[in-house]
Amino acid sequence: MVTPTALEAELFEVAGSVPDPELPVLTLQELGVVRAVRLRHADAVEVELTPTYTGCPAIEAMSLDIERALHEHGVREVTVRTVLTPAWSTDDISAEGRRKLREFGIAPPRTVRDPGPVPLELGPTRSDRPAGDASAAWATGHAAAAGSAAVPPVAAPDPVRCPLCGSADTELLSRFSSTACKALRRCLACREPFDHFKEL
Repeated sequence: MVTPTALEAELFEVAGSVPDPELPVLTLQELGVVRAVRLRHADAVEVELTPTYTGCPAIEAMSLDIERALHEHGVREVTVRTVLTPAWSTDDISAEGRRKLREFGIAPPRTVRDPGPVPLELGPTRSDRPAGDASAAWATGHAAAAGSAAVPPVAAPDPVRCPLCGSADTELLSRFSSTACKALRRCLACREPFDHFKEL
């Protein structure tokens, strides 16, 4: 890995300070989508930007905002290049970004991934699973009712905590909220609905 020059590090900070168009409480650096800024020659830079998911509609707005910020900083030629590898993960959101999400009333994503390959299980495209979170008990009972072998129990993930009162007693209302990246949940302690930035 090439160590960035002092100027590249400065321009990375400028590009990273751009607010996310869908979650303006976060900067692109806190979201973890600005990967690198490289000088091409004295007055030209290339920015590597990774979308939160392929086809993210905000990538064009992010690119334009990065170009504008760097032009205002005195860079004449700016190229923003979309980079898909390594893929973005919610684990890339900084600790400061998670704090800001919580203060803004959005439950931050839980840390879900160890470095390395991501295991993937393929299943039916439709499900009659309950509308709430995935349930090992449901899966076991459903498999037994269908006459198949019992599904081994899966360790439950950390609970999604209410960003307003901190309770772990929350329920899923909808898998999608104001954006595809968020789910809508409700706290059963304070009864307030809130967004949860889904893990990826």
